[in-house]
Amino acid sequence: MHQQRGLALLLNKAIMWWIYALLSAFFAALTAIFAKKGISHIDSDLATAIRTSFILLLTWSIALFKGNMQESIHSLSKQNWWFLLLSAMATGLSWLFYFKALQIGKVSQVAPVDKASVAIAIVLSVIFLGETITLKMTIGATLIIIGTFVLII
Repeated sequence: MHQQRGLALLLNKAIMWWIYALLSAFFAALTAIFAKKGISHIDSDLATAIRTSFILLLTWSIALFKGNMQESIHSLSKQNWWFLLLSAMATGLSWLFYFKALQIGKVSQVAPVDKASVAIAIVLSVIFLGETITLKMTIGATLIIIGTFVLII
């Protein structure tokens, strides 16, 4: 019985990361469409600031609703705080550049270039996190880069 529960939990994790990743991709696609409509005739930096404010409200609401925030926040180390800060800075810069690119370019060209971040993330994960790269990952990253160039030419 205990082994079955462990197997079910393992399968659940194996499936759930995939579902979350697909939902992320879907909502990222919607982001591009909604952003393109939302930034027409306004400054892209202002649009990013407005969007970020809404994201701030949404994510804090979810964190508060879940109810375990107080115990979790006290367990954060200095390293957690620094890397979350760096991640936030990278996210903010990514969004600012993304909105600027969307404002002057086509979604069908900007989105594929933005998704080249997948190939870049793979390379950076090897360099900074010591992850191992496989032949399959190399081929996939190469195809992403080739696909990006095909879509923007």
